[in-house]
Amino acid sequence: MTDFRRSRERIECEWNRFHPRTPESAVSILIDRFRRWYEYERDCNAKCLTMLGSVPADKRGTPEFTRAVGRMAHLVAARRRWLGRLGHWSEPTEPFPNYTLDELPGKVADTEAAWTKYLAALDDAELNREFEWSFPDGKRFRWNVEGVLTQTFGHAWYHRGQIAQLVAQLGGQAVDTDYIFWAKPTRLDVPTA
Repeated sequence: MTDFRRSRERIECEWNRFHPRTPESAVSILIDRFRRWYEYERDCNAKCLTMLGSVPADKRGTPEFTRAVGRMAHLVAARRRWLGRLGHWSEPTEPFPNYTLDELPGKVADTEAAWTKYLAALDDAELNREFEWSFPDGKRFRWNVEGVLTQTFGHAWYHRGQIAQLVAQLGGQAVDTDYIFWAKPTRLDVPTA
């Protein structure tokens, strides 16, 4: 075993002695992670709106542009629908609304404000809460809030990639919305001044 590894293990052992991991601290860490991920998602929403706005005017009447705007509208609607199922959004929302590019910034802002408020109040009881909902076809489901939060983040990643691809095909400026570019890890091979 290397000296570095022994030293690290000793430090971790001392840390754990005074800061024991409990189920509550693990939940708190998870709640903070969901809040951080939503800050990332908000940044991505702004980038998606910018990407859509970069599409040349002569391409904005195409089916591809309509699909790209529709994907962003669907992301907004999905966030609203889940918040409604959780009891924190009262307006009914269609899963695939026909928002225009001009309407999207306001819809995004309203949705982000509601989700930011919800996540600020999130605690372990809410994270573990189970709830039921129905689809319009009558199928009923039960799930917990942690599952919903995980689903909504993954859903957004999926559709943002589609938006970027459509924007690039239309001659607009696609932006990479990968988490690593937002989180900005420390680069180690850059000489210091």
